[in-house]
Amino acid sequence: MYSNLDSKEKILFTPGPLTTSLKVKRAMLNDLGSRDEDFARLVYSIQQKLLTIGHCDARDYAAILMPGSGTYGVESVLSSVIGNEDKLLVIDNGAYGKRLIMIAQAHKLPFEVVSFSEGDIVDSDVVETRIREGGCNYVAMVHCETSTGILNPLLKIGSICQKLQARLIVDAMSSFGGIPIDIKKNSISYLISSSNKCIEGVPGFCFVIAQINELLGSEGKARTLGLDLLSQYRAFIFDGRFRFTPPTQVIAAFSQALVLLEEEGGACSRYERYKENHATLMRGMSKLGFICPVQREHQSPIITTFAYPKHKNFRFEKFYQELKNRGYLIYQGKLSEADCFRVGCIGHIFPHDIENLVSAIERVCVSMDIPLPLKEEQGA
Repeated sequence: MYSNLDSKEKILFTPGPLTTSLKVKRAMLNDLGSRDEDFARLVYSIQQKLLTIGHCDARDYAAILMPGSGTYGVESVLSSVIGNEDKLLVIDNGAYGKRLIMIAQAHKLPFEVVSFSEGDIVDSDVVETRIREGGCNYVAMVHCETSTGILNPLLKIGSICQKLQARLIVDAMSSFGGIPIDIKKNSISYLISSSNKCIEGVPGFCFVIAQINELLGSEGKARTLGLDLLSQYRAFIFDGRFRFTPPTQVIAAFSQALVLLEEEGGACSRYERYKENHATLMRGMSKLGFICPVQREHQSPIITTFAYPKHKNFRFEKFYQELKNRGYLIYQGKLSEADCFRVGCIGHIFPHDIENLVSAIERVCVSMDIPLPLKEEQGA
């Protein structure tokens, strides 16, 4: 099996952009014409494979590719399908839930918010009450909250939305392709993800898997030109092309990434690899005395948050740079109430890569004169 340590490149232990395979990198070497029929066929193939990953029937759902980062995709949905007569409930328990709020505010959408603390999963009973009391006909949530690694209860929220006839919009940026998701079973009207996450492509475009009937019902609601989701869907139906210039090489790389996902055994098999990566990380970091502030039963295998050691010699900037010098990149934390850093377990990485990272963390701590294992009062 390919080892990233054979390469001179740094290994990214992040939630995306992430470490990609050599085959994905090589797929970007050829120039492609965005108006060419071969490229249109490539896009169509990608769309069908995305529907397959989501367990979707092409008669009822469409996969719509949009240039830009994952946030562009989220903004495309929120700004395209929610009209002035609608009411959106935003579920917030982290930085990306708050980003949903920022998008709703920017477009002056009619919405309200139900918030939970950063370390807690979403309480579905509270959400149900707020939908009823607020008369909300749309609900937006983050499946895997990338700021903490918390995995929110998608099936429960979907069941509530179906019961109350509310359309569910899911930011599945850090879960789709790496955690099995049945879009119909979870009553999802719109699912958004991006090219550089669990499917292990490179950054440059996002995609929306939309329930066609719901999307057609959004006629006249779009608040932007470039992010108009219905118009892009119709363009694909008309001639299979993007309305505006797409990132052609990135799309070619994504097509190759989908081939590798199939060869690995699909989302279920990739999920098992990510879980093994995560288990390896938790064993190693626990031995060093690092503490994860998120309860283990709420933790996804996608990304894990660790509290800074409470030792006088610990400085994150130095810790980060020393790891970088050794060939490993991690993420700074995104908790507003705690100092922490994050380690991703996704991308073209394997348990031996995780073991090497933990060994590097141990060596860096020793070089910073931080005794290991951390004492309980130092690791929290």
